[in-house]
Amino acid sequence: MNINIDKVITLVHSTKPLIMNETMSRDVTVKGLADFVTKVDTSVQHLLQKELDHLYPEIQFMGEEDHMQNVDFSKPVWILDPIDGTTNLIYGYRHSAASLGCYADGHICAAVIYNPFSDETFHAVRGKGAFLNGKSISVTDNRHLKDSLISIGTSPYNKELAPDNFKVFQAVYENTLDIRRSGSAALDLAYVACGRLDGYFERNLKPWDFAAGALLVEEAGGQVTDYYLNPLNFSKNQDIVASNGFIHKELQSYL
Repeated sequence: MNINIDKVITLVHSTKPLIMNETMSRDVTVKGLADFVTKVDTSVQHLLQKELDHLYPEIQFMGEEDHMQNVDFSKPVWILDPIDGTTNLIYGYRHSAASLGCYADGHICAAVIYNPFSDETFHAVRGKGAFLNGKSISVTDNRHLKDSLISIGTSPYNKELAPDNFKVFQAVYENTLDIRRSGSAALDLAYVACGRLDGYFERNLKPWDFAAGALLVEEAGGQVTDYYLNPLNFSKNQDIVASNGFIHKELQSYL
């Protein structure tokens, strides 16, 4: 799939005024338990869908605020999370991002994750490496879990998973350098890609949560699988684990 990544990055950057609009971020609708949508989410998705349809009319579109609409995964599709970290956005936590991946031929071929609060843009094109603000990035070279910093995801929409999840969190915490919890799966994956984290895991993520970040990790030299070490399926929810590759099996053994 031939994607002009520079044009896509410019387009994603155009969402900054929307994401930074505090009035829109306070216009909140409750979708479910710990699950919110703001006017920022819907406005960013509307803008990107419209412009992507103009640039690439042949590519389908799947966005979080349209839910799991019918998409033919035998053909190319954009997978968008207009705001990954909506709760962070509502609380002014300044750790949220627009996350866009292009799926084609069985894998993600291009990805952009943009955090306007830090002015950081992560991007990757399959086979061409991963980048942060235009500079090449790579995963860490830590070989052992005990020396590693790991980010966890608490699956906040699925509190029934908490008893099992927190047993895992404790086991991982006791066998690592430390753990973190950021509230944005996309940025956790981007941070694994650029070496700010050695690994990350979370249950029941939706495709738009992990599509772009998965390519970033892979192109930065890391590894992303489901909890059973299988390749990711971008057409459905997944339990995912990402790492620098060296600690992958050791981290996965606790999940």
